[in-house]
Amino acid sequence: MDTENAKNTSELSLITSNPSKSSLSVNKPIPYTFDLGNLLCNDPTPLPSSPSPSILASTARDSAQALINQLLTTCPIHTSSTDGALMTLPPPTTPLPREKMVPAEKEKTKWERFAAKKGIKDKKRGEGKVVFDEEKGEWVPKWGYKGRNKEGEGEWIVEVDEKRERKREEEGKEGTVRGERRRERVEKVKRNERKQRANDRKGRKGGGGG
Repeated sequence: MDTENAKNTSELSLITSNPSKSSLSVNKPIPYTFDLGNLLCNDPTPLPSSPSPSILASTARDSAQALINQLLTTCPIHTSSTDGALMTLPPPTTPLPREKMVPAEKEKTKWERFAAKKGIKDKKRGEGKVVFDEEKGEWVPKWGYKGRNKEGEGEWIVEVDEKRERKREEEGKEGTVRGERRRERVEKVKRNERKQRANDRKGRKGGGGG
């Protein structure tokens, strides 16, 4: 044991006293390979079967120096007054294993299954809620306050359709021509709600268990 310790000590002394081992240039019989995106340096040179600590330390130092040399000679460096010197690394080339398992695929809801079957695509939040008004030269909402669906309801002068007005009087409908568009809009909303309730009832009857 003492002989082995003496050997390792002599090797370490030889390495630290040898200036070539501490130089910035590192030469290997078998060249290094690098993955700079992961700050990885691969040394394919085989180690002895029972390497001493001094040999391991020397190999690690050479690999670190070779990696630094490769970074400084191949990666662009930018200087910023606030952040200092910044180095841009290339994309990694070595795939790394995941830390956690791949998450299981989330089960689709009834609506998602129905949309996939009918080819319905989900719109992004806010998409399709506005439309361009040529007369005003601006974007206006389709529905709600000052919505495009209320266009003409606030006009001072309303054009009267004689045929529709005569039919409305014959049917005994109350109200004025000015409120006709609003009544039509409200009735359309009610029709859509009735259709939606009918579709919900049909869906519960058809696939209630799914």
